[in-house]
Amino acid sequence: MGVVTGEAAVIEVVSDVVCPWCFIGKRRVEKALALLKRKDVRVHWKAFELNPDAPKEGMQRAAYRAQKFGSLAYAQQLEAHVVAAGAEDGIGFRFDRIERVPNTFDAHRLIWLAGREGIQDGMVENLFRAYFIDAEDVGKPEVLQRIAVQSGLHSGRVEEFLAGDSGRSEVLEDERHARAQGVNGVPTFLVNGQPVMSGAQKPDLLASLLAPVLGQCSLEGGACVSPAAINLRPAAGS
Repeated sequence: MGVVTGEAAVIEVVSDVVCPWCFIGKRRVEKALALLKRKDVRVHWKAFELNPDAPKEGMQRAAYRAQKFGSLAYAQQLEAHVVAAGAEDGIGFRFDRIERVPNTFDAHRLIWLAGREGIQDGMVENLFRAYFIDAEDVGKPEVLQRIAVQSGLHSGRVEEFLAGDSGRSEVLEDERHARAQGVNGVPTFLVNGQPVMSGAQKPDLLASLLAPVLGQCSLEGGACVSPAAINLRPAAGS
């Protein structure tokens, strides 16, 4: 396979901590990069709040989802589909245990900080696991503090960070930029700043879409394409 030389390619994933398909998308992009044998590609997580107007204390989840989807029964049908999809990728979703939909702004601030410290992937993984598997409220400062320390940040620094507003403007800029690019759902995948596709597609499909824009042979047809020759456009969401 041909590989672009020079500066490493970056896959940006526009995501929210309370998006189950984003957790699945994390697993699938990891599998896609393994299929492509691309250990040189960096994955960077960008903020997108699905509920930007959520109160600081979050919302009661059952009532919120019943209102959003018309009924709790229908919301549970959708969750069953996600549970089945997650099981294929080794994720044991526990929607039955989750009581609240948190405000995720501070979680995104921590993801930004973790990116500066080179531990962003671990932070994202731990936040997903805390919410979707351990049913923790990732809007609470004490929960975020513990997860941040678990992910490798110093306790005192995290406490000071959460008490201040560092990262606020960067998170807001991430969201503004994503919407300016037409992102209205997550996960959305970008390569070197350009949208490639939306939705947690299967690893083989994701790999086939990423291969040309990462500058190597596609999985289908054997054609090798330079990134400069690709006209990037978002794919249909899942």
